[in-house]
Order: sequence, then structure tokens, then C-alpha cells
Amino acid sequence: MPELPEVETVMRGLKPHLEGRRIAKVKLNRKDLRVPFPRGFAKALEGAKVERLARRAKYMLWHLETGKTAIVHLGMSGKFTIYENGEEPARNPHDHVVITTEGGTRLIYTDHRRFGLMTLAKGADLDAHPYFAHMGPEPLGNGFSGPALTVALKGKKTPIKAALLDQRVVAGLGNIYVCEALWRARISPRRQAASVAGVRAERLAPAIKDVLGEAIASGGSTLRDYARADGGLGYFQHRFDVYGREGEPCRACGKGTVRRLVQSGRSTFFCPQCQR
Repeated sequence: MPELPEVETVMRGLKPHLEGRRIAKVKLNRKDLRVPFPRGFAKALEGAKVERLARRAKYMLWHLETGKTAIVHLGMSGKFTIYENGEEPARNPHDHVVITTEGGTRLIYTDHRRFGLMTLAKGADLDAHPYFAHMGPEPLGNGFSGPALTVALKGKKTPIKAALLDQRVVAGLGNIYVCEALWRARISPRRQAASVAGVRAERLAPAIKDVLGEAIASGGSTLRDYARADGGLGYFQHRFDVYGREGEPCRACGKGTVRRLVQSGRSTFFCPQCQR
């Protein structure tokens, strides 16, 4: 599933084509994705100007001049492709949504697994929306820090890896970047979450910010289906220090070997020598 850096990259790629533009037409080629499109979804977008694009966790937010916000999630394999200057895309049975702006630019949403979603909400009520009401702080925001992480993890007996994937602790983190951040902070993924406090939390919070920032700068990570809105691929996978490197030497200590274990059904990669 695309994680925060991938969603941020897609959102930034859509900005020049949507922000400040008016949507002329929305064609829905089916009634649903993961969930049904809300009644009047296409009509609510048509004729509306997109004032601003933003991101919350792994969701894109298209703020419309009407006061409504389109909430977009890419799911496992969803992607947008941009067509300009009359370009004609090849027919694809998995092209489920076609959005055309007044300038003639077409944005086609393709999702062969249909795990993505698109819905509408009142912009003023987003914080109370079921998708966001119990969500933790943005890891790239000013509200996320070592002390804030210490408070969020207090009393949690789950492994720190599982705690960081809990969207109530911090928003938008996924499996890949949690593995990489824990390695950078030299914290074992098996350590009890509540024990990641004080100095450890002060190491972990900036490690999370750094790995996410570097991934965004690299256009995200392309492992399977992910592609940027311009069709390009992400490159951060070439810089993974532990993820997918089972059996290879640790790049930090040079003594340990990267190991893989399964936590809550997800693969975790770490160095048992230097992550404590």
C-alpha cells in the first residue's frame, strides 16, 4: 500500500493540474471502489473550483470552493495519470474515474484492486470525520516530537513497531518507513512501546521525520504498483537500509546481519546487533 511519502508525492504531482482549476466533468465508470461513491459525488465536483490540495495521513484532501472536501485514498494499487493537450489514453477496464478540468486536462484514476476510495465531507467538519477523528499528529508537523511521542506511547505494552503503525499514535506511518526509522534510531522493533520514552523518543521522532522527508524527496518507493502522477517511479527503495535486506550486513554496525521477523502479520526488518 502506498505510504505517506507516496501519497504526498502524488498529491504534489496533482497540484499544478488541479489547484486553482475548475472541474468541468466527472465520469464514474462504476458505482463503487472499496465503498460506494456517495450520492451526487460527480455532480458535487462538476463546476467547482479546487482551492487547495492537502494531505492527512494517507488521504488526499481536495478542498473545493463550495466548502466541501473530496477525500481520496489510493488503497493498494490506485493511481492517477495525467493527460494533457488532447492525449488519448489506451482503453483500460480498470480506469474507474475520469476527471476533466475546464482547461481540458484529464486525470484518470486507475485501480485494478479497487481498494481505494473517494467520498465527500464538509471541509469545516473534517477533524470530526470518522476517518480523522481519532487520528494522531502528522509526523512531519510541528506537533510531533520526542516529548509528544513519549506521551502517546505511555502505558502501551505492544511492541514499538505495532504502536507506530497505530494511526492513533501517529498518522500515516506504514510498514516500510517504520522499519527504516527504528533502524536509524537504533531501537529494536520488539521493544515495548512504553519504554520508548525520553532519550529514545528523542532519537526516534527526528528519525521518522528524516526518513519520510528523504523518501518524499526521492518520489517515494516503487515496489509494486505505485507510480507518481506523471507516470514516473519512486526511487527511495534503492536507499533502504534494512527493509527487504534480510541476510545482508548491517550498514551501521558492520557486525550484525539484517533479520526478518513477522509482527502482526507484517514483515519487520532489523539488525539485532545494534537495535536494542
